[in-house]
Amino acid sequence: MPAAIRPLMTTRARRLPSTAETASPAAVDAPTSISIEERIYASITAALLQGKLRPGTQLVERDLAAAFGCTRGALRKVLARLGFEGKLVLEAHRGAFVPAPSEEDIRQVYRARQIVEAGVVASLCGALSVQQKRRLTAHVRQEEKAQHAGRVEETVRLAGQFHVLLTELAGGTELLGLVMQLVGKTELYKALYDPSKGSTCSADEHAQIIAAIDAGKLRVALDAMRVHLEELEARVVAQVRLQSGSNPVALFSE
Repeated sequence: MPAAIRPLMTTRARRLPSTAETASPAAVDAPTSISIEERIYASITAALLQGKLRPGTQLVERDLAAAFGCTRGALRKVLARLGFEGKLVLEAHRGAFVPAPSEEDIRQVYRARQIVEAGVVASLCGALSVQQKRRLTAHVRQEEKAQHAGRVEETVRLAGQFHVLLTELAGGTELLGLVMQLVGKTELYKALYDPSKGSTCSADEHAQIIAAIDAGKLRVALDAMRVHLEELEARVVAQVRLQSGSNPVALFSE
């Protein structure tokens, strides 16, 4: 098991503490205060975003429960949650699989992002407050630090959050929910098909987008966002090919 994942798995599944137990300082401070479900969720999510599970890989419930040292019921809850979030595909009578989107599936999601995020850029262009610009600039600095440190999972997460932050500043909960869903899908696509490169160029591109929006240069801002998303799409699509399956049991076993 990779070192980044192994620490999460050192505690075996056990019953959740009672109310009386959680009220005591000893219970609160105990390492087991984090549920086994959360540990499993964190481990599988990290493996997905680090590109350690290949598209189409099946996560066999029985085998993974043994690898994690948990009950099948606990694992089933986690798989259901990941399926709801779109991070796994759940098939009746077959089980859970790592998504294996087709090239057309990927293109459609990026096309949706192009349309929606063009509207976000247009609504913000020339209207950024000083505080909003500071938030965006601070976020890009976080991206740069993560990239320079080689923290791929964090880099991918922050790259996606930049687009979510732009949408948040533009306003509208319905729009924000849509962008979060689309960004979540493309985050996973990048991790599945482009794990080694992650989003190495996105911080600079994000800075260019901020500068154009702040200057009120609508055409420049729209072009910068369009090119940015096109390059991300092209990189992922270029990697979509038949891949040999990964072994989730070996990945999560100690």
